[in-house]
Amino acid sequence: MAQLALATKARQAAYLNPVPTLYRAIVKELPRVLTIYDIDFPVPVARAGIRSLFQANSHINDERVLGMLVEKGYMELEETLLHYKQRPHLLRIFEGFKHKSTGADRKKLGMDSTIDEQFARA
Repeated sequence: MAQLALATKARQAAYLNPVPTLYRAIVKELPRVLTIYDIDFPVPVARAGIRSLFQANSHINDERVLGMLVEKGYMELEETLLHYKQRPHLLRIFEGFKHKSTGADRKKLGMDSTIDEQFARA
């Protein structure tokens, strides 16, 4: 099994600002990832998708959780570069999660469903 060099490097290095360092590493590899997976997004659009993921976790202040997220980020980057992901996985990251409810959750009827919707599901 291939060794995850970026994750190991992140674990061993004592960074003062690990989150910006991870962001820079991802942005640096972004054009290569877009080429490898044949994704027709401009780099600024893909960068905005990555930035939104970082901003979603900007409220976290616990150092242990931040360390875990940074290490997970390096592992995700390394796995992406090693082709462990598929194109739809990356498209979901760059385009954002359009459908929060997927699979069986999408088919569930709510409490406010009409009799026609209930009959159509039966």
